[in-house]
Amino acid sequence: MMNPEDWLEFGQKFHGHKCPAMPMGLRVAAAAMNALGVERTGDSAILALLDLGEDHCATCFADGVQVISGCTMGKGNIKKTHKGKWALTLIDKKTKKAVRVTPKAEAMLANKKTSFFKDYREKGVPPTKVPDDVVQPLVEKVMGAPDDMLLNISEVFDVDYQDPPHSFASFVCEECGEMVVEQYGRIKGDHKVCIDCAAK
Repeated sequence: MMNPEDWLEFGQKFHGHKCPAMPMGLRVAAAAMNALGVERTGDSAILALLDLGEDHCATCFADGVQVISGCTMGKGNIKKTHKGKWALTLIDKKTKKAVRVTPKAEAMLANKKTSFFKDYREKGVPPTKVPDDVVQPLVEKVMGAPDDMLLNISEVFDVDYQDPPHSFASFVCEECGEMVVEQYGRIKGDHKVCIDCAAK
């Protein structure tokens, strides 16, 4: 069983500041992993689909998911669906089973009514400048709440998921000299170039 408390200190170091959203990502991912019966992945055995978008509050949630699940940008096994929601669908590629976990709306709304958001974040104060006595109680609340008060956890369900093949083919752009994955290459006149050089 994954225990999110085991990952909180590392998660805060990785993330760079204290906030309630990164711990919420820890809690959501731990619940998903426990429901599926999977361990933290060192390769790409599990896939995390996050319904997060861009440029909205609490995208810090993604770092909690990465930290505890081992699904990372570098391994390519965490992806945003750009729906602007705080939801995780975790897929076990071997068994083709998945589970969807979301923070309860009431829990998210309660967080947004706190001083951390109202007096600091919504006024443009960087999270690293929020006093610890303001943010620490929120972190403790997220980490200490029982799953049934904090999370919606779906039944485990079947998925039809196939990994796209990895490309190892690449070339050197004939203009800038940087390496380019072949499928992202462009032809400019009679030269093989990268996207940036093709646009010049």
